[in-house]
Amino acid sequence: MKLLVVDDESDVQFLFQQRFRKEIKSGEMQIKYALNGTSALELIESMENKTDYLILTDINMPEMNGIELLKKIKARYPELKVFMITAYGDEQNFKMAKNLGADDYFTKPLQFELLKQKLNYSAI
Repeated sequence: MKLLVVDDESDVQFLFQQRFRKEIKSGEMQIKYALNGTSALELIESMENKTDYLILTDINMPEMNGIELLKKIKARYPELKVFMITAYGDEQNFKMAKNLGADDYFTKPLQFELLKQKLNYSAI
């Protein structure tokens, strides 16, 4: 499994490395990180096997928020799976993300066991 985690909170990278340390160490998982939507798009553009990655993005970020990133990803690479994460569990963002093609939606604080289950299911 390959993940691109997009979040403007710098501690997210450490958190994912801790929660997925066994999978990373065994080579089952590779994780790349971007601090905003603009950086994420640049990273996606540079990837050779884009469809190998699942995108996990926060909604509320500077420069380009997660909703804008979702729109751009789905317009350019509709086959990419995008999971949305937000501290704001409001119905409006949920509906907007689903209407724009989000494959799943999580609220913060992130429940890593649930995320692991959904990642395993989505890899099938």
